[in-house]
Amino acid sequence: MRGEVMTNVLRIAAFSAGNTGGNPAGVWLGPALPADLEMQAMAKAVGFSETVFATPFQSGQLVRYFSPEMEVPFCGHATIALGAALAMRGGDGVFRLKLNDAEITVEGRASNGTLSAALQSPPTRSQPAPPALVAQVLALFGYDPTELEATIPPAMMHAGADHLLVALKSRKALRAMVYDFDAGRQLMRQHGLVTICLVHTESSQRFHARNAFAAGGVLEDPATGAAAAAFGGYLRDIDWPHRGSIEIIQGEDMGMISRIQVQIPPAPGSSIRVLKVLKVGAYGLAGDDVEGE
Repeated sequence: MRGEVMTNVLRIAAFSAGNTGGNPAGVWLGPALPADLEMQAMAKAVGFSETVFATPFQSGQLVRYFSPEMEVPFCGHATIALGAALAMRGGDGVFRLKLNDAEITVEGRASNGTLSAALQSPPTRSQPAPPALVAQVLALFGYDPTELEATIPPAMMHAGADHLLVALKSRKALRAMVYDFDAGRQLMRQHGLVTICLVHTESSQRFHARNAFAAGGVLEDPATGAAAAAFGGYLRDIDWPHRGSIEIIQGEDMGMISRIQVQIPPAPGSSIRVLKVLKVGAYGLAGDDVEGE
């Protein structure tokens, strides 16, 4: 069973910058979802930050996401990868997805030798982060409060999953990100955080980001679509001059540069659109990894 399952898992790197980088997700498509423990075991065996499982449901797909150590309510890069996989299998389209706690769509296109996808996130919301939690996070990463960017205050932000945002004044501070994995996992799980998102502002529409994902068993995520959607919603909430769209550069300090495009409509709390071209490969039982365009 394991060999059959593993050879049916697609490897799709979402948010790649040209032919490099991106965040690989496992994509499993089948007639019925495996049992929870089996999906968890499969996600751990695949070893990517998330594997998405999808099966036909009504007029769309029933979808669940698993990291190597836990189920997550929503994963942006795996949703982008799923959109591409559905387009490869059944042609271009907009696909309805039924998540555990939300209903969203993903658009997938596989034409002219290029794969692309765009998701519409769950509704967004944000609120100021509790000062005590911010102090814990600064201590975890070894940052001083004077390194915080005052124009983008720390926040709890949500777009299908909960993330803590911390904006830093300097690119140097972001580049130097380091933390104790076990302490980070304990803190994130204690507060129900899927990731801790650290950002630096290059311009009003361009940001650099790093996302700690110890809660899911991963030190750092090279591209985080769910956090990108939540960040877009937060910028809208604080009336940031985003002019309807932003670009997030992530994974650069890991040697896996990713570019995430985020479109921000004006209606408060409304869905955020996250999009990117992708690259695809096949993930085999023995761990072979063959990539193509």
